[in-house]
Amino acid sequence: MPRTFQAGDTFTHVRECDRYRPIYYAGASGDFNPIHIDPEAAKTVGLGGNILQGLCTLGWAVEALAVFVGDPGRVRRVRVRFSKPVRPEDTITFQGKVTSVKDGRLTAEISATNQRGEDVLKGAVVEASIE
Repeated sequence: MPRTFQAGDTFTHVRECDRYRPIYYAGASGDFNPIHIDPEAAKTVGLGGNILQGLCTLGWAVEALAVFVGDPGRVRRVRVRFSKPVRPEDTITFQGKVTSVKDGRLTAEISATNQRGEDVLKGAVVEASIE
């Protein structure tokens, strides 16, 4: 039986950024910018230490919706605004809310906070087909 969705549905997704995640992601993506893999290099540019690649954070936001709808192949469109970098050892909680279900397409807004309650991603809009 197909799942039904409606505006107002909510979902939560949690990911942990272990200390090796920026290195793993660099290997997968080719993004070896020193601010991601070298804490000392990141400190010299004022970041206080290395940070996770933004596209990894974006991937986790998309994953949140993909898990909610049950199929990553349904994701169709993504728009996001990063608020603060994710750091190794952060735990990121993604909160999503379905804002519309229309013409076979679901639209959800997703935000994310770290374990300190700081916004790391705001106003992400992710769309998925649901038919």
